[in-house]
Amino acid sequence: MNRDIRNKRIAILSPVAWRTPPRAYGAWETVASNITEGLVARGWKNVTLFATQDSVTSAKLDGWIEKGYEEDKNHIPLVSTCLHISKVMQRAGEFDLIHNNFDYIPLTYLPFIKTPMLTTIHGFSAPDILRIYHDHKESYYVSISDSDRDPGLPYLATVYNGIDLSNLTFRETPGDKLVHYGRIHNDKGTHLAIEVAKKSGMDLIIAGIIQDQAYFDSFVKPHLNQSSIQYIGPVDPVQRDALLNQAYAVLHLNLIPERFGLVMAESMAAGVPVIAMDLGSCREVVADKQTGYLVNNVDEAVAAVGQIDRIDRTLCRRRVEENFAIDKMVDGYEKVYAEIFRREAQRK
Repeated sequence: MNRDIRNKRIAILSPVAWRTPPRAYGAWETVASNITEGLVARGWKNVTLFATQDSVTSAKLDGWIEKGYEEDKNHIPLVSTCLHISKVMQRAGEFDLIHNNFDYIPLTYLPFIKTPMLTTIHGFSAPDILRIYHDHKESYYVSISDSDRDPGLPYLATVYNGIDLSNLTFRETPGDKLVHYGRIHNDKGTHLAIEVAKKSGMDLIIAGIIQDQAYFDSFVKPHLNQSSIQYIGPVDPVQRDALLNQAYAVLHLNLIPERFGLVMAESMAAGVPVIAMDLGSCREVVADKQTGYLVNNVDEAVAAVGQIDRIDRTLCRRRVEENFAIDKMVDGYEKVYAEIFRREAQRK
């Protein structure tokens, strides 16, 4: 890589649902933070993070939204979103590249700015948003897994998300509980984790934000008690590390194709094997029968629980270090940035 590109002016556009990095939940904000901090650590001198005003970064911070709209319910999400993105675009001319981690709305500004934009597609929330992506095929795109791609888009690369290993303690000795954490929603199969725990005869700890209250009330809450099945709420990085210390295995029984799955990488970084549904990116993140098990239903998940002792926990950590660490992610983005700057130079 031409190290001169590290003098380029980079704008990292983060969402404003939560602080960057988030105090607890906030997957896109987590990745935007890790990209930003990774670039600065590599010696990039002109990186600006556009995020909420209470965000924390070693780069330059700019923002117009005091707090994330999920943390301040007085804010209308669309108002915060539009204000944040439009203010960034007003400053587009000050940068050599805008790295968009805020979905499809920033793409609608492309006809009005000259600065190239790279969009990391963290997932398609609905099929209809593809109309905007397809309307801007001249822009630059990165996928976060090979499985989560639209065949009609010209991707530059797949760059796996990178996680901060400094706040995930590797422990060789397994805990004695099953763990399920992330957002509490039908898509994430929280109810299936409960079923697996009961059939396995093991205690289960559930952690995360309740994204669907009706689902929680109907399918999770009736099974909770103070011993075998507990819900402890959202967890920050310190609490997550303590939670994974108790984990025999992490259950990630998603019912829709996974886009990447930070939970899986975080769990393995702590040495905890993952039992995941074989949907979407799960087979790209979890090495089947080496760092966990890929399953297709509850019965297979129960059988996998009985085989967790066959997994070498050091291999779990090593897989993350080699594939899903911040440094590995920044390697990928530096190559993508270099290719964008090469193409832009040819256009002039």
